[in-house]
Amino acid sequence: MQSMAAGWGTVSASGWFPELARALANDPKRRRHCILLWMSGGPTQTDTFDMKPGHPNGGEFRETQTNVPGLRFSEHLPKLATMADQLAIMRGMSTKEGDHGRGTYLMRTGYKPMGPEQYPSIGASLANQLGSPSPALPPNVSIGSYRSFNQDAFSPGFLGPKFGPLFVGASDLPGSITNDEDGYPELQVQSMSRPADIDDQRMSQRLQMWRQLQSGFVKSRTGGAAGAHNEVYEGALQLMNSEDAKAFDLSDEPAKLRDQYGATVFGQGCLMARRLIQRGVPFVEVSLGTSSGGVGWDTHSDNFSAVKDLSTVLDDGWSTLMRDLADHGLLESTTIIWMGEFGRTPTINANAGRDHFPGAWTTVLAGGGIAGGQAYGKTSPDGTQVEDGVTTVQHLLATLCSALGIGAEAANMNLSGRPIPIAEGFPIDEVLA
Repeated sequence: MQSMAAGWGTVSASGWFPELARALANDPKRRRHCILLWMSGGPTQTDTFDMKPGHPNGGEFRETQTNVPGLRFSEHLPKLATMADQLAIMRGMSTKEGDHGRGTYLMRTGYKPMGPEQYPSIGASLANQLGSPSPALPPNVSIGSYRSFNQDAFSPGFLGPKFGPLFVGASDLPGSITNDEDGYPELQVQSMSRPADIDDQRMSQRLQMWRQLQSGFVKSRTGGAAGAHNEVYEGALQLMNSEDAKAFDLSDEPAKLRDQYGATVFGQGCLMARRLIQRGVPFVEVSLGTSSGGVGWDTHSDNFSAVKDLSTVLDDGWSTLMRDLADHGLLESTTIIWMGEFGRTPTINANAGRDHFPGAWTTVLAGGGIAGGQAYGKTSPDGTQVEDGVTTVQHLLATLCSALGIGAEAANMNLSGRPIPIAEGFPIDEVLA
């Protein structure tokens, strides 16, 4: 009877289970999303999430108690401190790339910048794995990006331009961001609106001519560069004429909410990220990439003044993003990762700054799939080495993939048909919900 019951159950399930799985996968309420908060320049762990009070390396900032007993952050992150129960602080990060370009590539792709393979950025990899329910919106959006350290670290690599990021308000283009009449930075998609002197009829004629020229050429080259180029153009045209393009227009958001995010590129970028996630975009990156002191968190001099200002921008934008996602029922399906290319030296240099330091530093995971309210890993009292819970970039990305529900073994096919794992490490079960 047990054998018959088992056989009957197996046969029955074979008919309806695949359909059920497909229905669940296509249910927008179950779709998973990822937001990368990228900190260009390398944020100082000692002045943010891994304070060293009482030690000469600790610096001038004080600690503040979070809403988790025993877990403390910098005094300049008071709003995030009230949300510590939703954050997993990864204090055991340890890598070996102390150069901006190489460190950026490693952390954003999971691989060292060497050899002929062009690895996709984590945004492209996850966009490919998670998919997008909206044919008009791109699956990968990067807001406020600073790409000058390593352009390839933002590339879709062998996945091709379909999964390349749509750049909005890139901070590495001088003069690309201006403020509107209310003082908010204007984060615009370049060339999404046609020139004023091009009316509907003239635009239609232009598109007709373009498609006539394209059709014959692309027909025999769909698998190569011509096909990829055409796909990108068609996607851009679809976005221009879609209602979903309104996701990039923040003017219809309440001024009170915009002010809570902060009138900064990062703050308004976090608001745009919520709007994009709300419309089904699987991956959005928001960069805190530049500051009055130089390139973001690259604080070789005057560290404490710069980090105080950066922390305020971060605290406003990130805390409001999590609260806003929760208010829209999206936090449980959205995993947030905060990181830069490396950390900074615990020791303070002669210019009151901190230098590059990949040996022992911090990243943070939050949101869907993450068990918050903890610090995983421990550094020595002077902050110079990891004493417990060493975490590599491969372990971090494997944990992220597991939290997103695609599995630590997820892989993308390269151009020769070989599966390339997104991460070759193992997930850290302690920080997975």
